[in-house]
Amino acid sequence: MIYMDTLNILIGALILVIGVMIGVAFLTLLERKVLGYIQIRKGPNKVGFMGLLQPFSDAIKLFTKEQMYLNYSNYLSYYFSPIISFILSLMIWMLIPYYFNMISFNLGVLFFFCCTKLGVYTLMVAGWASNSNYSLLGGLQAVAQTISYEVSMKLILLSSIILVMDFNLLMFNYYQFMIWLIFLMFPLSLCWMSSSLAETNRTPFDFAEGESELVSGFNIEYSSGGFALIFLAEYSSILFMSLIFVVIYMGGYDLSIIFYFKIMFISFFFIWVRGTLPRYRYDKLMYLSWKIYLPISLNFLMLFLGLKINFY
Repeated sequence: MIYMDTLNILIGALILVIGVMIGVAFLTLLERKVLGYIQIRKGPNKVGFMGLLQPFSDAIKLFTKEQMYLNYSNYLSYYFSPIISFILSLMIWMLIPYYFNMISFNLGVLFFFCCTKLGVYTLMVAGWASNSNYSLLGGLQAVAQTISYEVSMKLILLSSIILVMDFNLLMFNYYQFMIWLIFLMFPLSLCWMSSSLAETNRTPFDFAEGESELVSGFNIEYSSGGFALIFLAEYSSILFMSLIFVVIYMGGYDLSIIFYFKIMFISFFFIWVRGTLPRYRYDKLMYLSWKIYLPISLNFLMLFLGLKINFY
């Protein structure tokens, strides 16, 4: 019996990973199409019907390119940091409350905190181990940005947890049966959304990849497989942040088609922002995190704590 349960968990995890990979592939296609139409051009439309096979041809091209080995890099750290980054971005997906898998996290939110924290180390090691000044600068910027926004993200999430009083993501579904939390905490949900943009290094907060001044940031020395893994980790975290937003603020997890449309809309929002907004200035990015989001999240935390205590 235990053997069959373990087998079910492994098969479920494998199906999940394959699903995430296909989702990431078509998210990149969606991004290129949407950006194309925003900039009044077509986007990929040659490979397959309307460019549908483009992500797969890109993947084959990237993984079959020649791998460069730097003479002066710290080889093991340089080689393994994209792999660990990719594994971490897939591990977070395990905490989604599936009804058909055997995994159920009662402390799922804490697991989410741990995995996102560890992601910072892979950025730092990838920038440092390449032994290039440009990648080191990009890595330092990315680490400073990610750590700053994680503080406000955790505090924003704590407000929702105080209302639900549980770390299990399934509970958000039960508590949003009558009204979505986005209506109760609209300013916080907007703060969470822009913190997600900063956390995943997306425009207008893409300082880790500031091409104009950092020649692509911490991943400058990576090519072929290493670059592809960093790319996959970033897009997988974008999809996951969209899913978390829907779970916490837009009705929780359910297996309806509307749930997947909501995730698609939030993912589209990430792309829409990229096509619309210019990059922020770095000092303003830090100012936004420490002087605006941190006080807002702390004030809302006090408000919800007071509401909860009065309720009891």
